[in-house]
Amino acid sequence: MIRKKILLLGDFGVGKTSLIRRYVDRTFDDRYLSTIGVKISRKQISLENELYELLIWDIEGETPVRAIPKSYMKGAAGAIFVADVSRSHTIDDLDRHIQRFNEINPGAPHVLAYNKCDLLDEKRIQKIVQGSDALPVSAKTDYNVEKLFESLVRRIVQ
Repeated sequence: MIRKKILLLGDFGVGKTSLIRRYVDRTFDDRYLSTIGVKISRKQISLENELYELLIWDIEGETPVRAIPKSYMKGAAGAIFVADVSRSHTIDDLDRHIQRFNEINPGAPHVLAYNKCDLLDEKRIQKIVQGSDALPVSAKTDYNVEKLFESLVRRIVQ
């Protein structure tokens, strides 16, 4: 079995924990639970006849004033950067998160997730996502969650 460390990064309240819970435990909870520090979840998947154990690091939200410790990010095979599609500033902040991640893990693949797409109509989501590499997802409805994680793992193993 091959182990891969994956990070979920983004601002506070964008749904990183909810995405992990949906993917790992197949559950969703409307209550907001702020992550303090880091919580590590495990999930085994089979991809292209190989068994992988994903060590999914749910890291507390980062702000311009409060940075995530570099030690949390070291050794990551890849990252999912999460924004809240209903709060444009969280989308704008992705560049800062990506830049910091790339400084510590140069060349490591990543994917972008615009979470909470269940809060907007399809037309508005398409307008926001247009011209971006981001995948619209919803932890609440389970929309594209499996696809999100699988796309990152495929990039890691290529």
